[in-house]
Amino acid sequence: MVQSDFETIRSVEIACSVIETLQELDGGGITEISNRTGHSKSTIYNHLQTLEENQLAAKEGDQYRLSVRFLDVASHVRNQSGNYDVIRDELDKAAKETGEVVQFGVEEHEKVGYLYKAQGNRAVQTISSVGTYQPMHSTALGKALLAEFSNKRVHEILDRQGMEQRTENTITGREELFEELADIRDRGYAIDDQENIRGLRCISTPVGGDDTILGAVSVSGPSSRFNQDRLHEELPKLMKNTANVIELNSKYS
Repeated sequence: MVQSDFETIRSVEIACSVIETLQELDGGGITEISNRTGHSKSTIYNHLQTLEENQLAAKEGDQYRLSVRFLDVASHVRNQSGNYDVIRDELDKAAKETGEVVQFGVEEHEKVGYLYKAQGNRAVQTISSVGTYQPMHSTALGKALLAEFSNKRVHEILDRQGMEQRTENTITGREELFEELADIRDRGYAIDDQENIRGLRCISTPVGGDDTILGAVSVSGPSSRFNQDRLHEELPKLMKNTANVIELNSKYS
């Protein structure tokens, strides 16, 4: 975990761990949450009562779960993009055309945050899901975004996040990564060649706005289906077209 240069508030940290545990367990009782988080039952009880009082948790018998209030929060975050409907429609269209997993990601907390995920009829399971994060250096989405940043900013991100080796193909050296980013700028798309998940390849292109980067779109699938022609011709063209539609709608909406 990256060390912060400020003191965190202990009670807020505990509340966050309770919320995360409720999500992981799909609800639970005081004892179960206490055992999972390592905090006393009295501490967990007080935090659950506070979350319930603020309508962030709901109680059914002796079990607690996250409340529907989180749907409102999620909807608000989703709509902050300003062009969510366009992103959803274009990614659904691309997923239907390719049969694969198509995603939209943004840079957040110096990682790739997943805003939307569409699955075609041949889509395989991936570790990413809406609302989760993945590293930037080992994902096509992340590298597509990094290629839009200055070298200084890329170095700052790597200083804080490191370059974890996810598979034997993961780029773990800065010199090699910067060479890869230069290639991405030249060809206009990024490739994850089994660098984040073994057996999975991914192609991504950035989505730009007025002097800003809105995010990036990607398509992922098994390496057996992502041959060289598809990897460098068909899919990059489709992702660039998808990004272009989102860009135009963002500009004139």
